[in-house]
Amino acid sequence: MRLAREGVVRIGNRTLAYLEVGDDGGPLVLHNHGGPSSRLEANLFDASARAHGLRLVCVDRPGIGVSDPQPGRTFASWANDLLALADFFGAQNVAVTGWSEGGPWALAAAAYLDSARVAHVSCIAGASYGTFGANWAARHQSSVDALGGRLALHFHPGFRLMYELLGLSATHFEASYLQALKKSIGVSDQEVLSDEGVRQSFLEASRECFLQGAEGLVTDATMLYEAWPFDMTAVTRPIHFWQGTDDKLVPEPINKTVADRTPGAIWHSISGGGHFIALSHANEILAQVAGDLDGHG
Repeated sequence: MRLAREGVVRIGNRTLAYLEVGDDGGPLVLHNHGGPSSRLEANLFDASARAHGLRLVCVDRPGIGVSDPQPGRTFASWANDLLALADFFGAQNVAVTGWSEGGPWALAAAAYLDSARVAHVSCIAGASYGTFGANWAARHQSSVDALGGRLALHFHPGFRLMYELLGLSATHFEASYLQALKKSIGVSDQEVLSDEGVRQSFLEASRECFLQGAEGLVTDATMLYEAWPFDMTAVTRPIHFWQGTDDKLVPEPINKTVADRTPGAIWHSISGGGHFIALSHANEILAQVAGDLDGHG
């Protein structure tokens, strides 16, 4: 059965907004959106989720889209939010996925949550910039992300301005926003975005990110560049790392290094794939998710 429904979950005095797609009778996948993006990213995975009988839920992180801000948020608090979401949806076993800026939040779930509840974790082209210290991956980053890291750590007003300008572009100058993106990605990613439906859904998810301004995304991104408070070298549970060899936005050496130092890592290299392997290889990724959920006790 096809399902596409929005709603909110109250956690304490906050609310988190979500969009669910796929099969409403299937096992639950909690997907962490990228940045700038939002819960509307779920629409990009609807067909693949239905094909594999999965119920996929994407949630606006605090201060993004229509989710309430959360002062003092941490990686651990987001992992706890994911657990509360699993309880809200009545799921004993869940999968957690994350694409791009959402990848580190999926890794946090692997670090902080009991594997008895989390049957599968996938980090897809994750922005793993603070894994081994503040902006440890700078030498591998694109020029834009390298600048972002320097600003995030050393001149936060400039970092905030960078994201405010990005928000202005995404919400009011869509053609320019798309053109700038196309210049920064490879051929395989441009092919993904050549699909009108994919392109419009992607742009809609990006616009939604800035409904409350840029501050939610600024907070989110800053935490990715700062030294992470959890140790991936101590995480022994299986974690699937998906990476395109031609990713221009998060180059392969970043996540290959993280995977090589993560005891439970399962490496999936997509030859010639770019940053948008989350979409071009969604069927392969969600087939793995469905298999792990089906086989989890």
